[in-house]
Amino acid sequence: MTSFKAVADRALLVEFGTAISPEIHAQVVRLDRLLALSPPSGLLEVTPAYANLMISFDPVVTDHQAMTAAVQAVLTGPEPAMAQARSHDVAVCYDPDLGTDLAQVAQMKGMSTEAVTAAHLAADYRVYLYGFAPGYAYLAGTPAALHLPRKTTAVRDIPAGRVIIAGPQCIVTTLKMPTGWWIIGSSPTKILRDGPQPFLFAVGDTVRFHRISRQDHDAL
Repeated sequence: MTSFKAVADRALLVEFGTAISPEIHAQVVRLDRLLALSPPSGLLEVTPAYANLMISFDPVVTDHQAMTAAVQAVLTGPEPAMAQARSHDVAVCYDPDLGTDLAQVAQMKGMSTEAVTAAHLAADYRVYLYGFAPGYAYLAGTPAALHLPRKTTAVRDIPAGRVIIAGPQCIVTTLKMPTGWWIIGSSPTKILRDGPQPFLFAVGDTVRFHRISRQDHDAL
């Protein structure tokens, strides 16, 4: 069931559920598309997430009640022509000095490092949102066999390009940042781009990983 929550004096949170689910996220993407096609008066920005969507608006032009009514009208309107989701192939190297937590992940899950990498490579991932830092695309689809909670303490100065996992999520880092996620590999695939499309992925796209050698990783 869709719910609407006021956020401060200039935003509305539209919630479709509380779980990481393709069905719930499809509703988020649908509303994002509908608002892009028919933006209500006063709308400033739309930020999709796993199960909800934040709508920022100009409080001089509109308010929570009017924006809620506008969104409800959009939701009951005609179906939008949805953009075709793209598929991406992302390279990853699992060498131990790049995937610095790979051995520990394997030990904690009672698996070999090869079994961990095989499970990671076999999964299909979906881009659910961007957050935390520029180009940080949150992918869901990490196999249940690899699910681990975040570390209790973040590690500083993790280089860009590291492939990190936590729970059902996976990210390819784009900047040197601290992280409490588990580092299992490194990718030379560039997520941040120059030009009108600053990010490689769009929300709703799908991702598969393929393994490359250390030599190819360093060359790329």
